[in-house]
Amino acid sequence: MTSTVSIAGAQALIRLDAVSKSFTVDGGTYDAVKRVTLSIQRGDIYGLIGKSGAGKSTLLRLINLLERPDDGAVHVDGVALTSLSKRDLRRARQSIGMIFQQFNLMQNLDVFENVAFPLRVHGGRSREQIARRVADCLDIVGLAEKARVYPAQLSGGQKQRVAIARALASEPAVLLCDEPTSALDPETTRSVLAVLRDINQRLGVTIVIVTHELAVVRALCRHVGVLENGELIEQAEITRQGVALQSALGRELVREAYHPYEEVA
Repeated sequence: MTSTVSIAGAQALIRLDAVSKSFTVDGGTYDAVKRVTLSIQRGDIYGLIGKSGAGKSTLLRLINLLERPDDGAVHVDGVALTSLSKRDLRRARQSIGMIFQQFNLMQNLDVFENVAFPLRVHGGRSREQIARRVADCLDIVGLAEKARVYPAQLSGGQKQRVAIARALASEPAVLLCDEPTSALDPETTRSVLAVLRDINQRLGVTIVIVTHELAVVRALCRHVGVLENGELIEQAEITRQGVALQSALGRELVREAYHPYEEVA
């Protein structure tokens, strides 16, 4: 069975066509994602929600081929990533930033060098251009004064904002966010969600966020997809009135939801 849900709109920036991914676990096969077809429009903020083990993070990682699908195709900005060579895929990934739950900062580098790292790796910019771009990214996330501070001296929220700045350094069209607020307290979560919303509105960056919290989806996203056992079972639009989910799991998530972040909506 193919998990197919569509939302009408402009041409999709991200398109997954019947993608599947399985893993071998303890000698058996685990189907993490099962023939999911999904379109995400340019400029959207799209949430992927579901319970632990639903396949959310695997599906997110299929978008930039950190996990390569066993079947199906992945298109980003009209390019079929699944048919690219390794070299061309590395180049295409420069337009897809990624933010992780545990920040993944390099502890031996200060904030400036953490943000500059992808620019140095990819090359093509002078020292002055890198300095300007890093300064711009740190200004966007509100950390211009922390450029020469090391990660160990930062709070969790500040570390995540550095990670966001690093993801923005290459001027991506897409930000993929894997549980970016689950290690943060509610007040810090509000500030990080506000940064992500500002990036979307100011820069037009398309954001895809994995979360287990419907409150995060309601505060930040415009659309949401519900995953269960590797299948995309439902999609819905987020409005100021909330989100009307119809599946049994969707209704359960709504009942369980607590809404501490709505101030950023």
